[in-house]
Amino acid sequence: MDLTALQQIYEQGGPFATVYLEGRPPGEDARQELRLRWKALRERLESENAPQEPLNAIDSALESALSGEEQADGRVLVANAGGVLLHAPWDAAVGTGDNAVWQELPELGPYLREQSRAVRMLLVVADQVSARVRQEVIAPQHEPREVAEQDISTSNIEHPSGQGGDQRHMVHKPRGQAEAQGRIQRRADEATKAYGKETNDELRKIAGQFQPHVVVLAGETKAREAIRAELADELDRLVVETDRGGEAAGESETALTDELLRIARDVRSRQEEQRRQSWSAALAHELAAQGAADVAHAAEQGAVETLLFAPDTAATRESFLIKACAQTAAAVDLVTTDTELPDGVGAVLRYRMTS
Repeated sequence: MDLTALQQIYEQGGPFATVYLEGRPPGEDARQELRLRWKALRERLESENAPQEPLNAIDSALESALSGEEQADGRVLVANAGGVLLHAPWDAAVGTGDNAVWQELPELGPYLREQSRAVRMLLVVADQVSARVRQEVIAPQHEPREVAEQDISTSNIEHPSGQGGDQRHMVHKPRGQAEAQGRIQRRADEATKAYGKETNDELRKIAGQFQPHVVVLAGETKAREAIRAELADELDRLVVETDRGGEAAGESETALTDELLRIARDVRSRQEEQRRQSWSAALAHELAAQGAADVAHAAEQGAVETLLFAPDTAATRESFLIKACAQTAAAVDLVTTDTELPDGVGAVLRYRMTS
């Protein structure tokens, strides 16, 4: 995860209130339950001498989100005297517990660990005239969490018959009409290519913002083929195809969800191996720092490319290291569970440190 987005938090200055609310199963009393949970956390922050301004700002942010399923969603908030600076989903497992702290720097380690574990998935469910694109975030042991959905319509593409109107058959090959076979075939091929190109133009825009780990092509076979044929290289290398999700075939959402969870597990396995190889290469080429003191020194010199944390243990000086690395546009990631780091922290460096 790129830490650049956190720079605006540190530019505002502290102290900060950091609040974590774990996700809970939705229920009729979810609204009242969330209010009571926040009330207990607010009282804890007040006992730590937090002023009213940031607490009132968090209160307003939560109140505005008290609708629908949002009442049960996990979230993390960071606020200072100027208002709420971060209000983001937090996919910690049920049982992790709520937490709140008032201190000079925000406590973002738990949030960043969850972000690093999550798989960002761009799901494209294609049929013959449109594509439904969903941005999904899948944390371990969780169902996919949809963060955005968009329908890509191809209404400006001419029907292969030349008549316009209903385009339901635009990627089918023509039948009969022997005298016009060649002309109709060319129209069908052109329509198919235009469908794939138009869909891909939109996918590149969405992917540029979302930065997915994997692109899943689902739905009807011919529509998937049309999209795949036009995919840009940077997206094609991320593609996994599945025949789940086709509405015409009566595929259920449950079947598609199961497939997405399987794909996410495969992505995590590859990420684990990539992390192991990256750390080994950094050590071999003297581009690694280990322990809080060495990582802090490298961060202050702008040498940290990727800040590395142990998956389940807070690092020494963690909040300071996150701030220092965010201010130099570093990334953050986790090491594999079998990698031991002094003080629970390490770093892959941009260049060798001479002292």
